[in-house]
Amino acid sequence: MVNRRRFLSFSSIVGFLPSLTFGTSRVVSTGNQPATSPMIISTWKQPKANQAAQAVLDKGGRALDAVEAGVRVPEADPNDITVGYGGLPDRDGHVTLDACIMDERGNAGSVTFLENIMHPISVARAVMEKTPHVMLSGEGALTFALSQGFKKENLLTKESEAKWKEWLKTAQYKPKVNIERHDTIGMLAIDSKGNISGACTTSGLAYKMHGRVGDSPIIGAGLFVDNEIGGACATGLGELVMRTCGSFLVVELMRQGRTPQQACEEAALRIVKKQDYKDIQVGFLAVNKQGEYGAYSIQPGFNYTLTQNKQTQVTDARSYLK
Repeated sequence: MVNRRRFLSFSSIVGFLPSLTFGTSRVVSTGNQPATSPMIISTWKQPKANQAAQAVLDKGGRALDAVEAGVRVPEADPNDITVGYGGLPDRDGHVTLDACIMDERGNAGSVTFLENIMHPISVARAVMEKTPHVMLSGEGALTFALSQGFKKENLLTKESEAKWKEWLKTAQYKPKVNIERHDTIGMLAIDSKGNISGACTTSGLAYKMHGRVGDSPIIGAGLFVDNEIGGACATGLGELVMRTCGSFLVVELMRQGRTPQQACEEAALRIVKKQDYKDIQVGFLAVNKQGEYGAYSIQPGFNYTLTQNKQTQVTDARSYLK
């Protein structure tokens, strides 16, 4: 039998336990505490996109405004054949776009299978802010975009059209690891108030089936942000990211105490354990409230762009295969 003195002593120890951590786990702050400095991190080599996002943060702008401004850069770049204008078309010759955005309050907007609009990320933000919905698709997304003042434009450049016509000679659909930077820019930012937002935009896999939608516009797959914990985004073969709710998984792993690097690695390993991974690529990028970041991919060749303290660098991510 436990006497009163022993019970009180035990109770005082139990009361002290929440302040302790055990093993390698780390308690993640759930407060809105700013990181050491504002930062931007994006998938692949995107210095111009990060520069545009940094310009917003330099003026004290929201992380949400920064990520939108950042990903609009590759959306309008005709030389970027995996995002927006100049993107390689589907097998029927249509450039179809997917994008999503998420702010520090948990609000989200998305468009899928959108054609003829230069900046799908801005349409996604309009869906978030001006409709009761999260996602609009196809003709509905286009009709909404036009109602909001977006202009209809032809996004298929002569160069991308020529490549598509060359592909039609054999019409073999065989996605390749890291080909043309693998079709996505995902961006995460922390502003001066410590708030996190994210954006993701793509023209999808080249020569995909007409109507195919990947992970990029799906909240929890291509992008997820929880301002109490952190944010994550994904790139690579979207079907595999969707099957594991990849970005949501990364954030939840950080909630459980993993560092961003550990969370990205574990999310990639979830895919490796269930797939023949030798010819596929998936990469994850993550940041937490303390400004710590991580990146990991299945295959080598995935890199990311980090801007912090006004310095920008492109770094190769660690990978499962060497």
